[in-house]
Amino acid sequence: METIVTFIIAIVALAAGAAGGYYYKQYQLRKAQEDIQQQTERILADSQKKAREMEVAAKDKAIAIRQEAETETERKRAELRREDDRLQRRRVELDKNIERIEKREQTLNKRQSQVDRRANEIDKIYSDQLQKLEEVAAMSRDDARGILLAEVEKEARNDMARIIRQIEAEAKEEGDRRARDLIALAIQRVASEHVNEITTSTVPIPSEEMKGRIIGRNGRNIRAFEQAAGVDVIVDDTPEAVTISCFDPVRREVARRALGKLILDGRIHPAHIEKVLKKEQDEVERTIVEAGEQATYEAGVPGLPTEIIKILGRLKYRTSYGQNQLFHAVETARLSGVIASELGADIEIAKMGGLLHDLGKAIDHNVEGTHAGIGADLARRYRLPPKVINAIAAHHHEIEQESVEAIIVESADAISGARPGARRESLEDYIKRVRALEDIANSFKGVRESFALQAGREVRIIVKPEQVDDLDSVRIARDIAKQIEENMQYPGQIRVTVIRETRAVDYAK
Repeated sequence: METIVTFIIAIVALAAGAAGGYYYKQYQLRKAQEDIQQQTERILADSQKKAREMEVAAKDKAIAIRQEAETETERKRAELRREDDRLQRRRVELDKNIERIEKREQTLNKRQSQVDRRANEIDKIYSDQLQKLEEVAAMSRDDARGILLAEVEKEARNDMARIIRQIEAEAKEEGDRRARDLIALAIQRVASEHVNEITTSTVPIPSEEMKGRIIGRNGRNIRAFEQAAGVDVIVDDTPEAVTISCFDPVRREVARRALGKLILDGRIHPAHIEKVLKKEQDEVERTIVEAGEQATYEAGVPGLPTEIIKILGRLKYRTSYGQNQLFHAVETARLSGVIASELGADIEIAKMGGLLHDLGKAIDHNVEGTHAGIGADLARRYRLPPKVINAIAAHHHEIEQESVEAIIVESADAISGARPGARRESLEDYIKRVRALEDIANSFKGVRESFALQAGREVRIIVKPEQVDDLDSVRIARDIAKQIEENMQYPGQIRVTVIRETRAVDYAK
């Protein structure tokens, strides 16, 4: 019984707990729903509030934009009104100007008509006067024009000759002054040594006995030396000296050095001769390269090809009229640079052309052609600038000079060769030059006789006064000077003086 009661109590307790749990869960569910509903209402309220605020802000912004647009529109309308007023005023002004122009055109048309009528009247009067003049002078219009033109031409020729003489005198005076200043400046800035004539290479010997050792048994030593060196050895009566002769200056220098070494060494036989010559050949080649490099440094012309430098260095042993050609090349380059700087030309081209203008003289004994053409071919082979090639080829007028730098190189070459102490002229060349001057002067019509003076620096011409007047004297002097420039090569300048003398002789009886 107790067990049943306990069981019933447990069932009742379980049912009561289940009912309590159910009601508690329902309570929680209702509370959660109420919280969700409150949160939803709060969110809706906030959204409605923000929407109202955004609506108010949008309305305010729209109002501001509308006001701004209305303000801009009003401003544009004001500008358009002002522009329209300005255009209206301009249109009125243009209408007034058109009216004034039309009135002026009408006035000009009236005046043109009057001028045309006046011109017709003047033409008629001129024709009548011309007809009367022809009747009075008994000469046609063409005849009178011919006589008048002849007189005017004669006067014009006389005036032209006087003007030409005056202009030439002024131009010559100014040109001479500027040329003297420029050349003096160039020479002052480029100091060079005087000429040192090198005609033969001599080797001193300690005694006459050494000549026999040089010749050797049956001439064996001297033949071996001449064959190996490519020179002629002259052993004559010259005391304590042996002369070496060769057209190639480099071979002559090698032979001179080798023979000097052989004489000092004392061992003179064919095998030793070849060994010494080979050694001196290498030494001279090094000297040539050093001389070429030193010349490019002194002239201020860097960047030349190595082969060009070697050929240039060979000029160290070449002379012309006693002037060392390497010194002459450096001097010409420096003079060209100075003149180019004064004239505003290309200094680098002028210096390079001056340094290399006689490059062909280093090998002209082995190659056919003039040294100017040979030098130009060498420069062209090593791709030097075209202006430099032209300056080399044209410095003796073998081709036309194409740039001012070529003319500068020619002038610098003449200055270097013609300066005091630079060269020596042989008697035969001097006589030929003087005779050529007199022959050119005597070839002109009206020349009675001519004289070359001042060692060929001036030619004085006496003309026949009955055939040549004063104006023709000016023309003859100019033509003779031009022909001398075209047909002769000479250092410096030659003065041409034409003298016309008229003598009136009478006798009192």
